[in-house]
Amino acid sequence: MEAGLKSQTGERGRSYRPADLAREHGISTQAVRNYERDGVLPPAPRTPSGYRAYSTLHAHALRAYLALVPAHGYATAGEIMRAVNAGDVDTALRAIDRSHAQLLRDRETLDVVEATVGVLAGTGVRAEAAPAGSPAAGRPDRPLTIGHLAHRIGVTPATLRKWERAGVLVPQRGPDTGHRLYRVDDVRDAELAHLLRRGGYRLDHIATVLRQVRAAAGPEALAGSLEGWRQRLTDRGRAMLTAAARLADHLSPPDAPRD
Repeated sequence: MEAGLKSQTGERGRSYRPADLAREHGISTQAVRNYERDGVLPPAPRTPSGYRAYSTLHAHALRAYLALVPAHGYATAGEIMRAVNAGDVDTALRAIDRSHAQLLRDRETLDVVEATVGVLAGTGVRAEAAPAGSPAAGRPDRPLTIGHLAHRIGVTPATLRKWERAGVLVPQRGPDTGHRLYRVDDVRDAELAHLLRRGGYRLDHIATVLRQVRAAAGPEALAGSLEGWRQRLTDRGRAMLTAAARLADHLSPPDAPRD
């Protein structure tokens, strides 16, 4: 590998110091050395005096890695570059495929959250004003047992236990009996889950939605975060386009022009 780098550098007549690569990206020379140490840059040959002699190959590798980070995250970006540097392009592409698939799942989850918030908005904020059978209608003023909740939403207790195992519901237990107790927010979550299941959504999607609802302290607060959430997904998708171009440039044939 090192011999190949020396040959390539000689053929192109280009050699870079760590400071040259660092300057382009506004990072430290130590960061460049660390990237080589961590395998995200190919090993650099040394000059007779012991200094690193980076080539155009390294310049393109650094551009690719720094574009991959906002697109796929540090861990996946490192996995991709180490695979590429080892000549295992298939492994690198599989990592990219997994990241794209995750972005698609995130988009689908956001669509479900937006649909859920839309349903909640359509039912009205006040429970007494909501249509009968809607997620906001007639919330109980005391915790429900699993049997009472199952009867309320028209499912079996076994279904509620299955939803709990999937992370859809997180009921507390009574301090004396150890029985499940479903408070107001748990009832809301169960009603939303039932609504989404009737819409054909998978339990893992529903669990993600309800975690978002709980983290935002309710659907109203969650609604205000949806625009920012979608923008982050859009930004990541655009970053993936840039990263793909940088990586393709890095993977171009050795005799192709790189500058």
